[in-house]
Amino acid sequence: MSFYERRILPLLVNCVCGSPVIEHQRRLVVPQATGRVLEIGFGSGLNLEHYDRTRVEWIWALEPSASMRTLAAPRVARSGLDVRPLDMRGEDLPLPDKSVDSVVMTYTLCTIPDATAAMKQVRRVLRPGGKLHFCEHGAAPDAGVRRWQDRLDPLWTRLAGGCHLNRPMASLIASSGFRLDDVQMAYLPGTPRFAGYNTWGAASPG
Repeated sequence: MSFYERRILPLLVNCVCGSPVIEHQRRLVVPQATGRVLEIGFGSGLNLEHYDRTRVEWIWALEPSASMRTLAAPRVARSGLDVRPLDMRGEDLPLPDKSVDSVVMTYTLCTIPDATAAMKQVRRVLRPGGKLHFCEHGAAPDAGVRRWQDRLDPLWTRLAGGCHLNRPMASLIASSGFRLDDVQMAYLPGTPRFAGYNTWGAASPG
């Protein structure tokens, strides 16, 4: 792993993903999580302040990056939540079948190398009646914006730690065996359109 990936990129991600417009999106989905929660792509712990502590039993915090886990440590210590770290990829979940009440994914699915495999794991560990709560950026509905996403994606992926601009988030989730229960889509204000089309809401294992 390069110096950029170890030292600079985590700080950039923490800064961008902590911007006010992104924090607003987090507030729309994270408080819905209940019970035993699995957060995939825990990052620097930016979601912690948005959990409803009266509804959460504990959080399995899956984050493969040591640098991001280091950034998260002070937030975990301050949170008062029972956070249980998982140092691995989303494609390799060690949890038993049907052991999770809620899964939280915010700005994560764009980066997982094998997103389909990760989503199958999410479906496996969610209990019947459990929920996936998500907010992701991805492929825009406008052809002109999509063309720019496709052009920029190879360079963006290298600079942004594997993040992809053009993944079709709603269809990716649905094709992994989920029913989309409550989904909204929009360009976020104040963000470049090629990186600002968001899909958020909840889904249930089908």
